[in-house]
Amino acid sequence: MSIASVVFVLALALASWWFARNVRRIRRNILLGRQEQINDRRSERWAVMARVALGQSKMVVRPVAGILHILVYAGFVIINIEVLEIIIDGIFGTHRVFSFLGGFYNFLIGAFEVLALLTWLACAIFLVRRFILRIPRFWNREMTVWPRTDAGLILTFEILLMSAFLLMNAADHTLQGMGEGHYIKAGAFPVSAYLAELLHLSTLAPSTLIAIERVSWWFHIIGILGFLNYLPYSKHFHILLAFPNVWYSKLAPKTQMNNMPRVTAEVKSMLDPSVPPPAPPAEPANGLPAEHFGAKDVFDLSWKSLMDAYTCTECGRCTSVCPANLTGKLLSPRKVVMDTRDRLEEVGHVIDAKGKWEDDGKDLFSRISEEELWACTTCNACTQACPVNIDPVRIILDMRRYLVMEQSKPRPSLNAMFTTIENNGAAWAFGPDQRMKWSEE
Repeated sequence: MSIASVVFVLALALASWWFARNVRRIRRNILLGRQEQINDRRSERWAVMARVALGQSKMVVRPVAGILHILVYAGFVIINIEVLEIIIDGIFGTHRVFSFLGGFYNFLIGAFEVLALLTWLACAIFLVRRFILRIPRFWNREMTVWPRTDAGLILTFEILLMSAFLLMNAADHTLQGMGEGHYIKAGAFPVSAYLAELLHLSTLAPSTLIAIERVSWWFHIIGILGFLNYLPYSKHFHILLAFPNVWYSKLAPKTQMNNMPRVTAEVKSMLDPSVPPPAPPAEPANGLPAEHFGAKDVFDLSWKSLMDAYTCTECGRCTSVCPANLTGKLLSPRKVVMDTRDRLEEVGHVIDAKGKWEDDGKDLFSRISEEELWACTTCNACTQACPVNIDPVRIILDMRRYLVMEQSKPRPSLNAMFTTIENNGAAWAFGPDQRMKWSEE
């Protein structure tokens, strides 16, 4: 095995180990949430995943962004099939190991090149939309320096990777034409052949072309490994979580609210003496806080809500259709989800540092204000708009339940309704004996 192969294997092993480590950390963080069984209606879930995650059905509601995203999505998935060949070549010191596929190999390389060019163009347009046209939803108050930088880095990184791929092929194509060394004639190069002509690569010495091809090859594969390990730190982690997140998404009507199991069991026990009261909640392990009514911190949210937080693409479609946000209120569904993820990361850092959870004096309310929570009308426009079926309303409802049931801090307008329900058994301010009076008028 050559020195280059040894270096490649070490880089591949290190990148794989570091990525697996970060995936395990994120999995642990998600499982800090409340347990919830979501495995019903499996065939329907597979259909929703195929339509929404694979078919990108919600993306094309906005055609320009949707079509561009499909190009980047297809480029990312399909072009990286080519990475398999690069890995084999890197380990064994071969060159274009799949060239024995003949005409089909030519088709594949040609298709990869066209997709690489389309991905390059789509990313460039996305950069223009974000930083030159400055589309408003990319500049809301929650889109601080890091979220904007993260988006710019991802798009720039993808442009560089596609450029390296095409430049590598351009040099390879030129070397094939010269009959140089092991550069056998294999593959079709509809884009890089033109690039080679544009850059006058045929005028360069073979040694220079080999250097260009090798540098581009190494930049492309090391860049992919680096990009892989950047995913867990960025919004681009939705590449991996979008499919499972959509599979586990809510199938019930979006406006249907979930009951709290312990409260439901208590009410059934009160109404029917034959029904035993619910067992007391189990003692939390590893220093985790006790169970709350509603959600005070990330531990009180469902693991699905925490997966939602890590799946968020920060596209802002939810906020752009939120009637509360559109009328100038403080609420931004995207911010609620981003704040949940940031708080979960904060909790994870404490666990990493101390080996278990120790109260840091903060919670979700340190990031999400009561004003934001009560501005929500629970219309679920945000959940309908989300391209990956994230449910910000569930987080909002759980936090509002905590305010009402544990802090006794409902909105003043709700207090009158609660009192009327307690006294009259209904939300209206008259007794049960008068409820049909309207029919006599």
